[in-house]
Amino acid sequence: MCAAILSIIVKEAMYWYTRKVAKKINSSAVMADAWHHRSDALSSIGSFAGILGARMGFLISDSIASIVISIFIIKAGAEIFIKTIRELTDEACDEKNVNQIYNIINKQTGVMRIDDVKTRKFGSKIYVDVEISADGEKTLNETHKIA
Repeated sequence: MCAAILSIIVKEAMYWYTRKVAKKINSSAVMADAWHHRSDALSSIGSFAGILGARMGFLISDSIASIVISIFIIKAGAEIFIKTIRELTDEACDEKNVNQIYNIINKQTGVMRIDDVKTRKFGSKIYVDVEISADGEKTLNETHKIA
């Protein structure tokens, strides 16, 4: 039982540390590793509950704990899988980010209007394709500077 308690504390600490690093570097791979630590901590909690219940005479508690642990692991895995698939399939940015992009473009001197904006996320990066209109009387070099 002491090993389960120690495992819970260590794995939870590792989760919070790894989560902090993942947010700092904006890495879904490191965040997945953080959730791995969290699932280990949850497994240890389940193991502790199962052992405690069995010692108290509730022999079925070990089986119940195993089922609950499995559900937590499947849930965490599914969430990581869905997020990773979204990143790998070049999902477009959300409306908030697109609005910020429009605002930045509209503030640029020489931009008459925005014709099209396409975004895609690739890992922790955002790629943007923009078509703008500029004054047709300007030279090609001047319009390239605006773009």
